[in-house]
Amino acid sequence: MADAEVIRLDSRTKSRPKARCRATTSTGRPCRNYAVDGDDYCRIHGGDARRRHPSRSRPVASEEPHAEVAARGNLLEWAQDFLSRRLSGDYPVDDFGYDPELAREVLLPLAKPLYDNYFRVRTLGVDRIPATGPALLVANHSGTIPLDAVMLQYAVATEHPQKRTIRNVAATLAFRTPFIGPLARKSGNAVACDEDALELLRRGELLGVFPEGYKGVGKGWRERYKLQRFGRGGFVELALKSRVPVVPVAIVGAEEAYPMIADARGLARIFGFPYFPITPTFPLLGPLGALPLPSRWVIEFGEPIPMDDYPDDAADDAMLVFDLSDRIRDTIQQMLYENLKVRGGAFF
Repeated sequence: MADAEVIRLDSRTKSRPKARCRATTSTGRPCRNYAVDGDDYCRIHGGDARRRHPSRSRPVASEEPHAEVAARGNLLEWAQDFLSRRLSGDYPVDDFGYDPELAREVLLPLAKPLYDNYFRVRTLGVDRIPATGPALLVANHSGTIPLDAVMLQYAVATEHPQKRTIRNVAATLAFRTPFIGPLARKSGNAVACDEDALELLRRGELLGVFPEGYKGVGKGWRERYKLQRFGRGGFVELALKSRVPVVPVAIVGAEEAYPMIADARGLARIFGFPYFPITPTFPLLGPLGALPLPSRWVIEFGEPIPMDDYPDDAADDAMLVFDLSDRIRDTIQQMLYENLKVRGGAFF
């Protein structure tokens, strides 16, 4: 983010004090980052109004997260530069833990083979997502392991005309999981709480929510593509309070990637999980059972539903919130049925 401070680990060893950036952040406060040598501005703001990479002074010209690396023509040079700045602390991280350089140049490219070649994801209506400003993307959730959230992030980051970033909200369990938790934060995810969600929307971010929660991602094979209850409509209250449009999203394909045929509830209680999946390959094949099946995916983005026409106190109207939540749920359910027809076979 533009107002995140870059902490330089080597700043104490410099005998000559470095100048601060002369830019003003979006909150009206002076930027606290150090200026780049030979420039009056930091790496984020640069010396002009051109769109720049969040951690470098050169402009972004790539259309895919990893294309910039290929354009440089020297992966070793890029890796040395990347590691050097990592070790010195010369990279921005916002106050939610989002590390845009690591996410776009390292983590997202790892999903490319899975997205393009394994799941063969097809997107529909991605240009319906607003080009700028905040919006709430409301999607179905399924697949035992939440790969659908990762594929959704990759789809928007690579196929949207503005290559926008989705800040998915997730339950606290995701952030307590070793290794997965830190990566979840660095890739832009945030804890599902109203305060954080409202702040991200205030900053103009795209917010991804999955109202089914664990009920959706942990449902059995017989319930595939049948939406579970959308909680108490908290996402609708959020949209009404922030007056941002809701974009319904239907994801087809995750159900077949990890078909859950049973739930070992006893093991789930022992390990503190909401469910313990039994699939055709797990735990029968051990670690190999964690590999998803090569299902074909379709992700459709529906028409945005405006929320700025309602009264200021609309979020306090329980019946209105319930009605809007039910209508959005039904919209996504119908999109799922239609895209099952569009996709055809689950694997071929």
